[in-house]
Amino acid sequence: MNDHEFETDAEAQHADLHDGKRITLEELETHLSAVDLRLRQLARAAETPETPVELERLIESMRTAAGQVRRLATDVGQLAAIIDGRTVLSKTFSSGDGWGSAAVGTDRETFGGPAIIPTEPQLQLLADQAKWKDEDGQTTYREAMAGVPRSLLLSWESKAAGARREREREAAVRKEVLKLGCERCGSGVGQRCKAKSGWEAEQPHAARLKEARARVDERLGYLGPNPVAVPDA
Repeated sequence: MNDHEFETDAEAQHADLHDGKRITLEELETHLSAVDLRLRQLARAAETPETPVELERLIESMRTAAGQVRRLATDVGQLAAIIDGRTVLSKTFSSGDGWGSAAVGTDRETFGGPAIIPTEPQLQLLADQAKWKDEDGQTTYREAMAGVPRSLLLSWESKAAGARREREREAAVRKEVLKLGCERCGSGVGQRCKAKSGWEAEQPHAARLKEARARVDERLGYLGPNPVAVPDA
């Protein structure tokens, strides 16, 4: 089962989850902890449902899911300690490469390129490596990020956001295809393309697909690898 197929517009309604414009790691940790507790409460309540039915499999699944969420909350809490300076970090990776402002203007080709905006695993690694460094080799997140251009910090978002919008774009393209006819096979509006045998095909002909993508991109202002949000996809 593809988890992405359950994405809905309701996911964008998250303003009540955070006090500022963006969610803090502390807020994220607290919400995850609340989800963990609620799942365990539901599992306990399901031990004695109003209608007599054995729910052992579902109960254990809820407890397993709660454990997974609890581990996520722990990870976020550790990351929050890094961000606010309670956990010190190594100034460089074991390779000698810097990160944060020290990576600005560098051209590292390995490990995903310059770590200007470090990933969560990279920060955990830097925290582990800091244990073996003296004070001169240690820093904090805020110190290391102080020289990163503010414009980059304000515009940054997770790669997951770009990937989600690309999925939304492709969903919009699939809908747009059916609003066009196909000159190649003669399929009309609302019909799928057909093979020479007359059987319907999942994949539309190239020209029809190209036209659909062009229409969607023009309507939505698609921005290369970082597309804008697609409504009603």
